[in-house]
Amino acid sequence: MSLLDRVQSLKAKHAALEAALEDEEHRPLPDDAAIAELKRKKLKIKDELERIVSH
Repeated sequence: MSLLDRVQSLKAKHAALEAALEDEEHRPLPDDAAIAELKRKKLKIKDELERIVSH
């Protein structure tokens, strides 16, 4: 997998997590544990993207 493919894949995963987070936050009774997990996953992807771009 090329570096560009990896970045695009990470961006797509980040967008999917953002959509899932929005859905969870707008439910009548949002699950705080699920929200925390989604945010943790988003942050991990963001950190990886920043590492790739900084190199």
